[in-house]
Amino acid sequence: MKISLDWLSDYIKIDKSAEEIAEILSDLGFPCEGIERKGIEHPGANVVIDVEVTSNRGDCLGYIGVARELAAATGEKLIMPKVELDESDKDATELAGVQIDEPNLCGRYTARIIEGVKVGPSPDWLRKRLEAIGMRSVSNVVDATNYAMMETGQPPHAFDYDKVAQGKIIVRKARAGERIVSIDGTQCDLDPEMLVITDPNGPVAVAGIMGGLDTEVGEKTTKILLEDAHFDPVCVRTTSRKLGLPSEAAFRFERVVDIEKVDWASKRTVQLMIQVGGGKVAKGVVDVYPGKPEQKKVTLRLSRLGRLLGIEIPAEECLKILSALDFEPKLKDGLITCTVPSWRSDVYREVDLIEEIARVHGYGKVPTESKIEIEVVPADPHQKLAESIRTHLNACGFYETINVTFVDNSIAELFSEAGVKRHLSVRDEMRKSANLLRQTLIGSLLGVLKTNVNAKNLPCRIYEIADTFVPTESQDGGLPIQKTKLAMVCDGDFRDLRGVIEGLINSIGRNAQIDFAPVDLIWAQTGAKILLNSQPIGTAGIVSEAVRQTLDFKDISPCAAELEFEQLMSLAGGAVKVKPIPRFPAIERDLSIIVGEEIRWADIIKAIKSKASGELEDIKFVGIYRGKGIPSGSKSVTLSLRFRDEDGTLTHETVDSFEADIVRSLTETVAAELRTV
Repeated sequence: MKISLDWLSDYIKIDKSAEEIAEILSDLGFPCEGIERKGIEHPGANVVIDVEVTSNRGDCLGYIGVARELAAATGEKLIMPKVELDESDKDATELAGVQIDEPNLCGRYTARIIEGVKVGPSPDWLRKRLEAIGMRSVSNVVDATNYAMMETGQPPHAFDYDKVAQGKIIVRKARAGERIVSIDGTQCDLDPEMLVITDPNGPVAVAGIMGGLDTEVGEKTTKILLEDAHFDPVCVRTTSRKLGLPSEAAFRFERVVDIEKVDWASKRTVQLMIQVGGGKVAKGVVDVYPGKPEQKKVTLRLSRLGRLLGIEIPAEECLKILSALDFEPKLKDGLITCTVPSWRSDVYREVDLIEEIARVHGYGKVPTESKIEIEVVPADPHQKLAESIRTHLNACGFYETINVTFVDNSIAELFSEAGVKRHLSVRDEMRKSANLLRQTLIGSLLGVLKTNVNAKNLPCRIYEIADTFVPTESQDGGLPIQKTKLAMVCDGDFRDLRGVIEGLINSIGRNAQIDFAPVDLIWAQTGAKILLNSQPIGTAGIVSEAVRQTLDFKDISPCAAELEFEQLMSLAGGAVKVKPIPRFPAIERDLSIIVGEEIRWADIIKAIKSKASGELEDIKFVGIYRGKGIPSGSKSVTLSLRFRDEDGTLTHETVDSFEADIVRSLTETVAAELRTV
C-alpha cells in the first residue's frame, strides 16, 4: 500500500523523516518496499512510502489503520475525521430499499441517497492526493469514493440513482446465463456461485468487485445511491479470479473489512462527496444487518507471555500497548481480558495478543547473547527408519520423490472403491484442481512416472514416504485417520519389485517372514497382499488397464507397492538371531517343471514344503519360459533348491532321494511334469 506522508498527517502528527516512519512500520510488521519522492508538480504530497500489508491485516489497507499502528508505537494521538451530515427532510427509506437474499455472503448492506450532486472535475487537493499514490482521477464523485476507500479501508460504490430500477437493491447469487458489462468495459459471464448486486431488472454490479457500466455515475448524474457493505472474502476472491476482474475494492474485501464501521464509513463518504460535488443527503440510512456478530473477548496470561517471549514485559507496559491498539484491556490476578475491536478479525487467541505486545514493544528489545547454545539430540526412531529405508532403496536404484498431498478426482477414483465422495477435500477456491487429500501415494507416484516416460527417462524407479488421510467412519465427523506410508513404483518386472520389498523388510528385521498372498485390488490387474509374520503390511501389484489408459502408459506396464510405515517401525529394533557360518557344504539342484498357467508360485512352494525334508535350506525362483516345446496353456518354471545338513556332509545319493520326494509331491499336488530338455 502506498502512503503519502502529506495525506497521513491528517490522522497523526508525527515529526519524523520518511526513513524513520518506514523503519517503525517495518518493526510493526509492515516492511517498506520503497520510498518515492515526487517532483514539484505534486507540492505537499512529495513523499510516498510503499509498505507491504499482510493478508490478515485488512484493517491497515486504509490511512486510518496505518495511523492507528503508528500512534500505538510512538505514543502520538490518532486523529479521526469529524463526520457531520446536514440531512434533508426526505427519508432515505422512502427513496431506496435493500433486500439481502444471501446473508451468509453479505453480512451488511447500507444505502444512502444524495440529491443535487454536480459531477465535474475534482479539486486540486483531491486529485493530487490520489495521483500521488498512483490512482487516476475520474470525477469529483468517483474520486470521493476512492478517497474514502483509501482513508477508511472500506470500499464504497456510487450508483446513478435514476438508473437503478425503483431505487431497489437486491443482493443475490447470479442466475445461469446472466451477464453484466463492468465499468472498465469487461464482459462478465456470471454463474450461480457469484454474488451480484441487482435491481428488479437484473445485475447492476458484481458484489465487492466492480459496478456495472449501465449504472455508472456520469456527467448527467444528479442523484446518487451510495453503497457501503460487507461481503464474504472467499466469495469475492473466487468471483474476482473467475472473471479475471481485479480491483482495489476486491483487494480489500478479500482481506476482510470492518462490518461494524460500515455505517460510519458510509457517512464519511457522503461527507466527502458533498464537499467536492455539492448536494444534500436524505435523512437516515437503509441499513440491512441480518447477523450482527458478537464482540470477541480474549484473555492473556502474563506468565504465558513471559514463557513464550523469553523476556519479562511489565504489566503496565502490556496494558499501555493494548490500550493504544483499542483492545480495552482489564487486568485481574495476572490475567488480562481484552475486548477485540471489530476491525481486528485476525485476533482471536491468546498468542495473538502476545504477538501484538511483542511487535509494539519492539523485537529489538529482545536481548541477544554472544554465544548461541545448540542442543544436539539424536534422531528419533521414525527418522532413523526413514533414513535406513532411503539408503536401501537408493542402493536398489530407486529415487525419492516429494509430491503434494492432493490429487484430482480422476486419480482418486482409480484407487478408491468408495469413490471421490469418501475423500477429504479442501474448498475449490483454495485449489482450482486436485483438491482431494490422498488416501494412497501410488497415484501421485504414477504421475511422476508418467512425466519421466514422456521425457524418455527410463528405466525409472521412484518411491515416497508421506502421510495419507482417510475419513473416520464415526458419525460425529472426527479427525481423519492419518497414516505414514511407503510407496514404490517402477517400470520394470514385478519380480524385481518383490525382491526389493523382501530385501528392504529383511534389512529392517532379519528374521521377518514375508509372504505375498493373491488379492483383488481396484487398481491392479494382478494384486498381492504383503504379509509380514502372517500380518498384512501392505499391497503390491501390476497396474490395471484402466490405470494405464487414464495415465496414457502405452509401452510399459508399471508395478507398484505400498507399505504401512508404522508396522515397519514395530519390526525395527527387534532382537537379531545370529547363526554361525555353516560347517558343511550345501548341494544345490535346479528343477524345471511344466505346470498350468493357473498355478501360482505360492502353490509350488506349498507343494515343495509339504514333502521336503529338514535339510531343505532354501527355495529360489529362477525364471519362467513360454514358447517352443511348452504346450499351450502351460508354462515352464525353473527353481533352485539348496540342501544342507548341519551335522555332516550330504551325499548326492541322499539329495537324489530328497529331490525325488519333492518331484512326486509337485506331480500329485500341482500336476507338474519334469522338463528334461
